Amino acid sequence: MSSHVDSTVTIQTSAASVLSPPSWFGEAVLLARYLKQQGVLEAMNERVRFARRRFGRYEVIDFLAILFGYAISGERTLEAFYERLQPFAVPFMALFERDRFPARSTLSRFLAALTEEPVEALRTLFLDDLLARQLTPDKQTGGLVDRAGNTWMVFDIDGTREAARQRALPQTDELPPPFRRLDDVCAPGYRGRKRGEVVRTRTTVSQAHSYQWLGSFGNRENGHYREELRKGLATIGRYLTAYQFEASRTLLRLDGQCGSTPDIGLLFLLACLLLPFSTEIGMVSTFIEADCISDLTVHNTAHIARPGLRTPTFLNTFLR
Repeated sequence: MSSHVDSTVTIQTSAASVLSPPSWFGEAVLLARYLKQQGVLEAMNERVRFARRRFGRYEVIDFLAILFGYAISGERTLEAFYERLQPFAVPFMALFERDRFPARSTLSRFLAALTEEPVEALRTLFLDDLLARQLTPDKQTGGLVDRAGNTWMVFDIDGTREAARQRALPQTDELPPPFRRLDDVCAPGYRGRKRGEVVRTRTTVSQAHSYQWLGSFGNRENGHYREELRKGLATIGRYLTAYQFEASRTLLRLDGQCGSTPDIGLLFLLACLLLPFSTEIGMVSTFIEADCISDLTVHNTAHIARPGLRTPTFLNTFLR
């Protein structure tokens, strides 16, 4: 070790190797502290339950902490995330008030055995937290205002699909039957123009003005778009009730998987919700509700208001 001292600064150097925390560790600290202050960690411990045999001394929050950190880290794989976090596993788990760091194999067994009930409980908890705390003190939600001064709230339900490539596996009498880990989350289905052998679908629900993420649903192969759409509509209904906004002034925009499906049952399901809605295919927007057509044809210039923005953005809507 060498040192240099003057009247104001003391510098010491050493050849010993000292590990530095990951660059994303500070973000994990902020996330854990915020969840604790808002009472979300306590709510997870009380409301999200999952019981199985040989669960050991771990709770659901132990695995959620790892998944939170993995999402923040941006690491490409869980293996890389574990290698980077391993020297700091104890302080990382202490952020979430836990003292045990599950191994990768333990996390894999937990995810493989996870059922739909705790996932739905966690999704409901996050939605309750979103609706309980407003974005701004004056409860601004944003909106689309036409020339007549009518405010419309726009929601997006976007169904997308992702294809995964699979290599050919050798099959001989000397080898055991082939097994793919993606079989639990992907299956053969319609791929469109995407390259791959198996498909997984995902449906997201968001508020178009504030970019609030209201829900996400995923399934194997072509998915269950009717069930996912029903859940998305129920989520939007809760949002409208929480903000006391009229359903008659709500626009629902469907694109991706839902928008390209000419299904009479799908349209009937939307009509039962009494929401004006649009299906978007490419650059063409078709508004189904007659009242919506007349309003937007007469008032073909709309003003989009977003919470926290001073400068308005103008959108010219051209309907033929």
